[in-house]
Amino acid sequence: MRTLALPGGARVEVVAAEWRHAFAVVTRGRVQLELRDGRPGPVLGRDAAFWLHGTGVRALRNPGRRTATVHIVTPGILEETMTSTDDTAVAVPAAARTRRFPRLAGTGLLATLAAMVLTTAAAALAGAAGADFEIPDGGETIPLPGFAVMTGLFSLVGVVIAAALLRWSPRPAVHFRWTAVTLTVLSFVPSALSGATTTTVLALIALHVVAAAVMIPALTRSLSS
Repeated sequence: MRTLALPGGARVEVVAAEWRHAFAVVTRGRVQLELRDGRPGPVLGRDAAFWLHGTGVRALRNPGRRTATVHIVTPGILEETMTSTDDTAVAVPAAARTRRFPRLAGTGLLATLAAMVLTTAAAALAGAAGADFEIPDGGETIPLPGFAVMTGLFSLVGVVIAAALLRWSPRPAVHFRWTAVTLTVLSFVPSALSGATTTTVLALIALHVVAAAVMIPALTRSLSS
């Protein structure tokens, strides 16, 4: 048995194949059925039992303000997870998660390209302002293309982390945000310990922030939708 929780105003798409053998009972609040043509259907109250296979219902909606819950008896087709930021348990079809991977990948690719462009531009401005980007240990100066390459590499690592959390985490958006912020802060350490000038260290840290400011919100929104 699975439990579907619908926060006030929430809507969950119905995938017909995943409800083929499912039988459900409203255990708290009210649940409204959304019909195939988008029109609002019947509103089911507490203890109302229903099944959706063959009915043409395309979504379940909570018309009230309080969380509604539905107990679903099914042979394991639905996968329980947590998708809201307030720890509300919501059952999401496994197939729905799978369909989100291409969208996450597309968002991640676009965000990565944007981060590469913005970081490289910011590095050029920092260089003009006096940051030499010379690393004392190697005696070499980081070239502008190097910023683009490193930004792209670590941004793609972020996309992979987001994809893994989408697959296995009960709250992918929340867990990704905290993970990404933590990794961003940790990325300041090598810059601070590099032995470069203060201007260069501050510029390197600022570039990490620029990339994070692009990637983290974009991937978090994609994981939340």
